[in-house]
Amino acid sequence: MQRDSILILFLLIASSSTALFAQDQEIQASLLGSWEGPLVLGRDNMNLAFTFGMNNGEYTAALISGGLGIYGMPADTVTVEGINVIIRIPRLDLEFTGTLRFDEAGEKIIRIDGDWFQFSEMVPVVLRPVDSPTF
Repeated sequence: MQRDSILILFLLIASSSTALFAQDQEIQASLLGSWEGPLVLGRDNMNLAFTFGMNNGEYTAALISGGLGIYGMPADTVTVEGINVIIRIPRLDLEFTGTLRFDEAGEKIIRIDGDWFQFSEMVPVVLRPVDSPTF
């Protein structure tokens, strides 16, 4: 009896791990590419984009914003934990924190709801997937 309980517990853990791995793979595939949205800083209204990639199993991101004069600045760190994304570029005193939002089936990311923190100012930003940045 105890042996059967241990086997059942092992199978439950193994199936949970497999499901989490598959979900991580779906998130990874859905996040890669370019994400763009409006950024309002003071009186300036501009677009920004982050382009996500993978390098040696780690996420990478590059910032593009014509309004800021930035064309492909790499992020120092990109952290993706569950549905949360954090992008840091210390040389700009910049941190972007976002939450991934999925379609009704929960399979594809449809937007990233985030906050742009720079120079003690916080601005909400919504990023949507694009084939390539439009600016």
